[in-house]
Amino acid sequence: MPRYLDDPYDPTELKRLRLFLYLTPVVGVFPAVWTLLRRTGDRRERAVSRLVVTLGMLWLASYVALGAGTEISHATVWSMANALATSGYFGVNLWLMLRLWQRKPLVLPGISDLSDRLP
Repeated sequence: MPRYLDDPYDPTELKRLRLFLYLTPVVGVFPAVWTLLRRTGDRRERAVSRLVVTLGMLWLASYVALGAGTEISHATVWSMANALATSGYFGVNLWLMLRLWQRKPLVLPGISDLSDRLP
């Protein structure tokens, strides 16, 4: 059966849509946290949720730290670093979405290892 004739309400396709929602920058952290707190979803969904939460926490920490540096010294270097960190966060999430669309594993060296320590 051709791919375009697949059932759009297939549970595996709905799970992929949820994973795309989790990978949405900033907004996707909230459903990912909800999934982890309720301990729902299969193993892959929980792993992606942990990765998304870890990326979100790292981005938020860098955003706050670099924003505080901007307020203290009024240097444009801090603002540029903050913009670079935010652009990197969005780029990584879009890259992970592309990997999900291609049905490839969603693994980031170092960060995936760190995210595996979350509950």
